[in-house]
Formats: sequence, C-alpha cells, structure tokens
Amino acid sequence: MSDEFDGKIVLVTGAGSGIGQEAVRSFAERGALVYAADLNAKGLAATADLVASTGGTVRSAHLDVADETAVADLLARIATEAGRLDAAFNNAGITGSTHLLEDYPTEDFDRVLRVNLRSIFLAMKYELRLMKPAGSGTIVNTASVAALTGPGGMSAYAASKHGVHGLTRVAAMENASHNIRINALAPGWTETPMVAANSAQNPAFAELARKAIPAKRGAHPKEIAAAAVWLSSSQASYVFGQMIVVDGGMTIGGFEP
Repeated sequence: MSDEFDGKIVLVTGAGSGIGQEAVRSFAERGALVYAADLNAKGLAATADLVASTGGTVRSAHLDVADETAVADLLARIATEAGRLDAAFNNAGITGSTHLLEDYPTEDFDRVLRVNLRSIFLAMKYELRLMKPAGSGTIVNTASVAALTGPGGMSAYAASKHGVHGLTRVAAMENASHNIRINALAPGWTETPMVAANSAQNPAFAELARKAIPAKRGAHPKEIAAAAVWLSSSQASYVFGQMIVVDGGMTIGGFEP
C-alpha cells in the first residue's frame, strides 16, 4: 500500500494533534496531497512541519468544523485547487466535561454535540457534493467505543458518538450505489493530548481504564490512524457502513480466566 494514495486528494479534520496528525502524516507518506483542518493553529503548524520533514505535501486550513460557512468554503477551496476529493477522514472532536446527566450543563451538552456530531453532518454534506460527480470516494468518521457503551458522566460525548454511528450508516446506505464508501472508526483509550488532559483531571479513572483494557495499555494515535488509512484504501473495497472498533479489547466483555 506504499503508493496507494499517490496523487490522491485527502481531507483530514482534527489534524492538529493525536490521531488526526498521525493520519495526515500517514496519508502524505503514501503520496497523497492532504488538506489538514483544525481550529488549533499551533497544532496545524506542527503537523505541517512533521509532514514537510518526511517530504510529504500538506495544505493547512484553520477552521471551526461546526461552522457551516467555513466547511463549505474549505470544500470549495479544495474543488478549486485540486478539482476533486478522493478521501476524507472526519476526525475532529472533544470530550466535554463530566457530570451526572441531571447536572450536565446544557450549554456544554450543546457544544459537544456541535463539535462532534454537527461537524460530521456538515463535513459529509459538502464532501459528498464533491465526490458524487466523480463517482468514487471514501469517508471515515471518528466515533468512539462510547458509541457502543454508556460511560457514566459522559452523556453528551456518548450521545454525540452514537449519533456519528447513525449518521455514518445512513450516509453509507445513500451513497453505496455512487461508489462512495462511508464507514466509522471507534477508537478505545488512545494516548492523545485530549485524553491526557482528561486523565490529569481524573487519574484514578485513567488508571482503572488502562487496567480494564485486555491489551493493558492505551493505543498510540498511529495505531488508530492506520485503521482510518486502511478503511480509505482499496484493501477495504467491500466495507460499507461499518463501525470498526480499535480498542485493545476494551469492549470484548467477559473476564480473564
């Protein structure tokens, strides 16, 4: 798969750190021209430097993924500059704060759904308009193991990620006949800056979570990015509307003998 993406046009959101940054690097190493989008300008610059150091090509886009005008403008820019979009990895997201449901601040709930779910809707809305005329394309949306479980205190995050799963399935059904494959990725505990910040707030929970993972560790972001790259490749040509869980066994259930 070394030249799988040679000359392809790829969009990655949440590209300023963690899984998104690793995905940008991986797509670029395989020959893609990658549009890297994030609200974090400093992170975007770091991603661009990382890709440049490996000889890849990246074009940065500083934007709020939940702002429809900004998303529409970015896809219009890609259409003008590149003429097409071959693959998109809609990865941007936040966890939000942790509260019991009856205590959850409504404003924070709305913010999490805006960033995690509305952004996926907007991204696909405009990505599909660019992919359909070409009659091909792939989209991968980042959900979470929280799309399968009910993590206490994280009602907004779980609701948003369940929503990503549902949106992905609808979009996959609507676009399969157009040769556009749409899938979701459900990472488990991943050692990203976002998770590190949350772990610092609740180290006891973080330690418990790691011990509960059969692999006995969190994922490196590149391990999750590798799954996104695979789903975007021809090797996954018959995978439509699925949510691929990459979690070190976190959601297996059961117990060790």
